[in-house]
Amino acid sequence: MEKNLTTGSVFKTVLYFSLPYILSYFLQTLYGMADLFIIGQFNGVESTTAVSVGSQVMHMLTVMLVGLAMGTTVMVGQAVGAGKREEASYAIGNTVILFMGLSVFLMIGLLLAVKPIVTVMSTPAEAVSGTVSYLTICFIGIPFITAYNIISSIFRGMGDSKSPMYFIAVACVANIVLDYLFIGGMGLGPAGAALGTTISQTVSVAVSLFVILKRKTGIALTKREIRPRRRTMAGLLKIGIPIALQDGFIQIAFIVITVIANKRGLNDAAAVGIVEKIIGVLFLVPSSMLQTVSALCAQNIGAGKHDRARLTLRYAAALTVIWGIGASILMQLDAEPFVGLFSENMQVVALGGQYMRGYVWDTILAGIHFCFSGYFCAYGWSAISFIHNSVSIVCVRVPLAYLASAYFADTLFPMGIASPAGSALSVVICVCAFLWMTGKRCKNVPGCGEEES
Repeated sequence: MEKNLTTGSVFKTVLYFSLPYILSYFLQTLYGMADLFIIGQFNGVESTTAVSVGSQVMHMLTVMLVGLAMGTTVMVGQAVGAGKREEASYAIGNTVILFMGLSVFLMIGLLLAVKPIVTVMSTPAEAVSGTVSYLTICFIGIPFITAYNIISSIFRGMGDSKSPMYFIAVACVANIVLDYLFIGGMGLGPAGAALGTTISQTVSVAVSLFVILKRKTGIALTKREIRPRRRTMAGLLKIGIPIALQDGFIQIAFIVITVIANKRGLNDAAAVGIVEKIIGVLFLVPSSMLQTVSALCAQNIGAGKHDRARLTLRYAAALTVIWGIGASILMQLDAEPFVGLFSENMQVVALGGQYMRGYVWDTILAGIHFCFSGYFCAYGWSAISFIHNSVSIVCVRVPLAYLASAYFADTLFPMGIASPAGSALSVVICVCAFLWMTGKRCKNVPGCGEEES
């Protein structure tokens, strides 16, 4: 399972390591859409709405758990790069303790708060019971959702990005089969969708544990490693908490922008919702590069190869920019046909095209600051990622979206520009932070600025 990412061509390493990530994110996107698609075939609008609202809550929770697990990826990666197997074992053991306790706490707390959560989400009355059923079952499955994410973070920290892809593929197939069984065959509605999701995650965890037991990782977990260790736990939380808070904040910002769009009317709301789905697919590459940079840089930093870490950042950013430019040009030319895949309403298609032409530039700018965020996390400076995202959301993204909605009632293009404008500010902050970090690290260190190809 363990792979050395500190030698060989940096470009090839970035490319080969990121491809399984991209496929994993694609499968996760497919996994998330399966419930909505299948329940729409067998149930009415109220059930579809219940699953939609419930999925939004679960997505926010999952994103924050993945962010918190970034601490594990970085600490394991640094330990593996430095050849410190004992430190890697401590990081894994303390991760197990931390997330087991957290998952139980979240499960109990969220089960007690399920009805208030449904109320806060402004769920339509017809969909309330279905949403409560969906979330109740999903909340019971939180330990399995948590287990999958920490296992994946451990594999990636050890240089293996393929195994998590296989695990999510198993979950995806199981979820689709179980959805048709529970929703179509047994008529369980939103509860069936939740059961399919929870059981498929359980199956994925079982498969991943089987793989771990069968492979020789070189890292053993004894009672000693599983005991809480203050320094290790502090390291996990120092990196993970800012990322978890940042990701949660970003999801809240998306919800706020959705509310702003909803107030413009049904067609505008539908257009914004459709574009968000398409953008989610276009962001597969930038999102995968964030995780790739954090994992690869962590190993190289652990090995003391800071030049390779910087080169990893450079190549990853270049790949995201190339992807973003291609996506932006495509959407400037043919945005409406893509929006039209999700709606036959011509006004919705026209509004969606306007919003997309503004929003799509974010695939370039967000891709750049995603790569920087992965780099900062690898050095344990995840607070920088939290700061630049928070500043861009509070100072640009949400205010600009509100102003654009208020002053440009006939078009969604200015509102779409709000996201890339916020990302532009993030890029400026990231570049300044990078220059500061590089100067601080390289001061009085001969050869620090030299790079290999």
